[in-house]
Amino acid sequence: MTEQQKPDGRPTWGRPGERPGAPRADDQLADQGVRRRPPPARTANAVATWVDQQIQQAERQGAFEDLPGKGRPLEDVDVRTDPDWWVRGLIEREKLDLSEALPGVLRLRREKAAFPGSLLDLPDEDAVREHLEDFNERVLADRRRPHVGPLPPPVVGRVDVEDMVARWREERARRAAEPQPAPVPPQEAGEREDAGRPRRPWWRRLTG
Repeated sequence: MTEQQKPDGRPTWGRPGERPGAPRADDQLADQGVRRRPPPARTANAVATWVDQQIQQAERQGAFEDLPGKGRPLEDVDVRTDPDWWVRGLIEREKLDLSEALPGVLRLRREKAAFPGSLLDLPDEDAVREHLEDFNERVLADRRRPHVGPLPPPVVGRVDVEDMVARWREERARRAAEPQPAPVPPQEAGEREDAGRPRRPWWRRLTG
């Protein structure tokens, strides 16, 4: 073993990556009469040549044309700076909705920020008031939760029910005043549907 020096002057033994005092695997195999032999050069060359031939053949056949992501940079090539890269990739691929996984205060803030647009589908002012009063109750319930830590807990402000109802009323009137798209006649709608479907061969149409 070779002696080395740490920055503080204390000696260390062995080479980096080795456990001091542990026998080397090659030495143990040598003691048992086992010698490691590299694969013959002709075998390695034959494998490399076969792989190259398969790649070239696939290129000639166009197997690499029109692949997803062609012409775009590779994603997640260097993931050393993001330890949760696989979680982020899973969320993006599966289009997962993590709104329910947010802390309560963040969910309430997101819900409040969507007012009054998220209330436009409610049928009348009574339903809007009921929803807003329920929201204020949930805000107060979140404030009553026990909190641990030196910093004050984040809170969400309650909404003014009557002010939000007035805004809801204005948004409903503005939506009603906007021109609505003309309805598509049933015949044209059917033609548009059929335009996107592949046509059956003529012999199948004849046989029904």
